[in-house]
Amino acid sequence: MRLNEILLPTDFSPLSELAGQIARDMAKQAGARLHVLHVVARNANPSQSAEDLARVSRAMGHDLRVETALLTGSSAQSILAYAREKHIDLIEMGTHGRTGMSREILGSVAETVVRLAPCPILTVPGVVVKPIGNSPPASVPEAVPSRPCLVCGHTSEDLVCDVCRNRIRAEAPERRTSCSSAI
Repeated sequence: MRLNEILLPTDFSPLSELAGQIARDMAKQAGARLHVLHVVARNANPSQSAEDLARVSRAMGHDLRVETALLTGSSAQSILAYAREKHIDLIEMGTHGRTGMSREILGSVAETVVRLAPCPILTVPGVVVKPIGNSPPASVPEAVPSRPCLVCGHTSEDLVCDVCRNRIRAEAPERRTSCSSAI
């Protein structure tokens, strides 16, 4: 697979910075152009985001072709539209790994992009470490690769997550007493 165009969506978090370092290295190695994209909400002031985007672009170095874009709207839909419009070969993005109610309420940008992207995706998962005392929170990348579960779509180390695997085993006909007595 030839990589000519790599997209790095960023929210300027430490996890996005880590994804940016990896994307920069991949773009340099492949000789690809790196697209750095930030999406702001419709009611947000984009001026700070524009400054942050310029800072990220400068941090990529002068020996790399970098194109920046600042869009307004839904993050996932904007990322997907940009990827189609610019004929992106690979999207690389951090995933914060929200679970439970925060994921249900906020949704998951990374999950939507993974499901609907027109090209391969490389996700950089992270965990947030609880700060000690007054120290700032740290973001530490997970060393374990993850992917969406084939049954429910939640992040899993395997093709089927533990919850779905246990549910499938519990529902298996050979484990039901009513089925075994009918045989």
